[in-house]
Amino acid sequence: MPILPIDTGRYGTPEMRKIFEEENRVQKLLDVEAALTWARAEVGDIPRKDAEKIGEMASLKHVKLSRVKEIEREIKHDVASLVRALSEVCGSSGGYVHLGATSYDIVDTANALQLKDALKLIAGRLDEFEEVLMEKAAKYKNTVMVGRTHGQHALPITLGFKFSVWMREVSRHLERLGQCKERVLVGKMSGAVGTQAGLGEHAMRIQELVMQKLSIKAADISTQIVQRDRHAELACVLALIASSLENFATEIRELQRPEIGELFEYFEVEAQVGSSTMPQKRNPELCERVCGLARIVRSLVIPALEDITTWHERDLTQSSTERFLLPETCILTDYLLFLMTYVVRSLRVDEKRMLQNIDLTQGRLMSEAVMITLSKKGMNRQVAHELLRKLTIRSELEGQSFRQALLESKAITKKLTKKEIIEALNPCNYLGTAGKQVELMVEKTKMERTNRE
Repeated sequence: MPILPIDTGRYGTPEMRKIFEEENRVQKLLDVEAALTWARAEVGDIPRKDAEKIGEMASLKHVKLSRVKEIEREIKHDVASLVRALSEVCGSSGGYVHLGATSYDIVDTANALQLKDALKLIAGRLDEFEEVLMEKAAKYKNTVMVGRTHGQHALPITLGFKFSVWMREVSRHLERLGQCKERVLVGKMSGAVGTQAGLGEHAMRIQELVMQKLSIKAADISTQIVQRDRHAELACVLALIASSLENFATEIRELQRPEIGELFEYFEVEAQVGSSTMPQKRNPELCERVCGLARIVRSLVIPALEDITTWHERDLTQSSTERFLLPETCILTDYLLFLMTYVVRSLRVDEKRMLQNIDLTQGRLMSEAVMITLSKKGMNRQVAHELLRKLTIRSELEGQSFRQALLESKAITKKLTKKEIIEALNPCNYLGTAGKQVELMVEKTKMERTNRE
């Protein structure tokens, strides 16, 4: 019976779960065993007909998972069980199975094959999410909203600017993932301590041929295992991606609060239920799920880092942890990207509410704009800041509009006309280079996407 929510199908996409299903895992191990015997035949170490027989039988069609598990219950070793099960179906050729290899020649190379498929899928998800954010950035380039710092109204920005910031964060993750893949997607055929002694005089050529056959690179040097700084780097990169997605999801959750009401997750009004007891609820449930699962991804960084430490040329401490962290980090990161792409693509934007929120502080949001205008008219910047600080406090305490407070100040009207005050208080006049930055970042992203193709 399935236990974890990944196993039950609650979390994870079908495509990514398939990569890490037990059957696919065992097939990858068999693929490596077949590649090894093929390579040994290529260099003349074993008869070609035996290598061909092993290659033909190295399939779950012939090597039954139930048989592998039956053997493991007896001998208590998973890879040795696979080797024995494959040897059984190969007849007299079975004596050449696993010749000169150690368990983690097979396991680490199979890891690389699985991770290759997984990272291709994650890169595709990142690419799709980047494209959605690029479209949103362009669409809402001029949609004015409140920019907030410390949870307080700061200055006006645009929604497109916010999306552009997110877009470039995703772009950096694509770059990180591409760089990381070069170090992570490596296999090995180096034997029990890394010296390749069991592979004979053609050992280096055998390793080269195996990796060519499997379309991955060989680790430049290794002990009995591929060194785990590689996997730890991947875990850190995936945790960075998950953390960014949590950041985006948190922002949407905040902006969906009724007190703000600017962005909303899509809600299927015909059928979706927000609460089992409160009929009115429309919770940001997907964003909350992203935030929760991102914590799981980050938590797996610790065992990944601790796996770097090993006794001498290897111990078994990595084995148990990696059975969790490699599938879970990939499955959950892919799923989080799937969720956030859907959330952002289907976001409901309330532009009217955004404009209403700008007016919540009765114009005080624009105090910096007034200060800059005063400084251009010759007023000392520090003097202007203190003057406006007092006027904003007065405006708030007396419930007076900031515009009226400015017009009643002789120090202000001595420097600025009514028209200049009104212009300074217009949020659309104080967006700086926001629109231009959006355009530049969209163009930069388009160029990067073209170069990636």
